[in-house]
Amino acid sequence: MMQPAPSSDDRLIVALDVPDALQGLKLASELGDAVSFYKIGLGMLTGGGLALANELKQDQDKKIFLDMKLFDIGATIEAAVRGLCGYDLDLLTVHGDPNVVRAAAEGRGTRATKILAVTILTSLDRADLDDGCIKSGDLRSLVLERAARALEAGADGVIASPQEAEAIRALPEAAGRLIVTPGVRPQGAARGDQKRTATPAAAISAGADHIVVGRPIWQAEDPRAAAHAILAELSGS
Repeated sequence: MMQPAPSSDDRLIVALDVPDALQGLKLASELGDAVSFYKIGLGMLTGGGLALANELKQDQDKKIFLDMKLFDIGATIEAAVRGLCGYDLDLLTVHGDPNVVRAAAEGRGTRATKILAVTILTSLDRADLDDGCIKSGDLRSLVLERAARALEAGADGVIASPQEAEAIRALPEAAGRLIVTPGVRPQGAARGDQKRTATPAAAISAGADHIVVGRPIWQAEDPRAAAHAILAELSGS
């Protein structure tokens, strides 16, 4: 007997890393009720990303993660976050520097949007940090330090690779906060430009509240089937 397809699970966030809003809407239509949460990133900004966020949120009742990774002086961050929160976003990213996080929290005010702090991008390793003149030290230790400081500054959660999720979850500052993990790849999927990856079930088991999956879904011949396969894996985790 054929097993029913798993229902949507908002632990799965699908990254709409496609060129423009029209293709984003097409993909969302293909995925239908299998997916309830979408990430719209910086690459979509000039392709109608904010309009797409508004349509998915207001017309299709989807949850929206706007991944802008904002970084600027405090006054600019505060103004930008205040404006973006007008789109009724669920999640919004800023860089994890404490001054940036504090400004973002001020700009958000009483809105429901949750501010997530970026620790160290999952596409980076220690050699990349050296190239960027980032202080010496084990990458994992730096991620934990940045996460703790961002959470102390008022972040509602952090973005971190699956490899660091378990250690972040154990931080006292992380109690009741969100951990969202990009760099998630189903078994056998190509890593692409991600250097610190894990499978969906492993990421959730490590302490992540949400996983972000992009190319393994939107590059698949059947994106809906690819999403269902990940949801089936999550249903057992």
